[in-house]
Amino acid sequence: MTLPAYVKASAAVHVAAGATVLLSPPAWPWALGAVAANHLVLTGGGLWPRSRWLGRNWTRLPAAAAARQEIAITLDDGPDPEVTPAVLDLLDAQKARATFFVIASAAARHPALCREIVRRGHSVQNHSDRHAYTFSLLGPRGLAREIGTAQSRIGEVAGVAPRWFRAPAGLRNPFLAPVLERLGLELVSWTRRGFDTVRREPAGVLARLCDRLAPGDILLLHDGNAARTADGQPVVLAVLPALLEQARAAGLHPTTLADALPQPREDATGSLAAATQ
Repeated sequence: MTLPAYVKASAAVHVAAGATVLLSPPAWPWALGAVAANHLVLTGGGLWPRSRWLGRNWTRLPAAAAARQEIAITLDDGPDPEVTPAVLDLLDAQKARATFFVIASAAARHPALCREIVRRGHSVQNHSDRHAYTFSLLGPRGLAREIGTAQSRIGEVAGVAPRWFRAPAGLRNPFLAPVLERLGLELVSWTRRGFDTVRREPAGVLARLCDRLAPGDILLLHDGNAARTADGQPVVLAVLPALLEQARAAGLHPTTLADALPQPREDATGSLAAATQ
């Protein structure tokens, strides 16, 4: 099992602090301060969805995909029987492909819809089993159970096993990377998001997504838990057509993560190192 370098360094801080207290008890305030500071930085890494401090994390597509003028539109928290079919129709109208990070329990409730996503040429990936707000507080066993159950459920209903994982709300802890490695998954976050679960103004969501839109971007929208406009329309349905039109005008081609990213565990060091924007 490969631990992230920062997690290894954190372990070393704890060992050094313990040794300091044993060898020089009066120095315990300094040792305690070092451990506390380390925990604060670890917590910050977990609360920053785009960070790579706690392990590999795709925030952009690799250079080869960017050279092909590709972007990835990703949709979280579905499938939703009201919103997802409309999203699929909008994507079909523009001949665009997207990646759906589904909640496995929702996929199990709507298996035909999950299969329809795949049938139309899109990608279905792992967004946990229950999307629990306490996800980032789970230990190794809890994470393995939550993600592993989702992996089995999604593979069964979609017919294709996920290769990538997105943490609920993007929040995680140092135990996640080793669990993902054991399950053969890699973490994907995003280049930018529109906050379309809380913002009710499509123009503002669209502006956030299209600000400096460039090849290689990974964009985050939601077909589940979508906010509603003043007239009750899911925000994603108001934003997606304009987003696809702006992407096309810029010569960008929406593709799936399955087509754009290398297989998990392949050497992606160069692309990952570039994924810091």
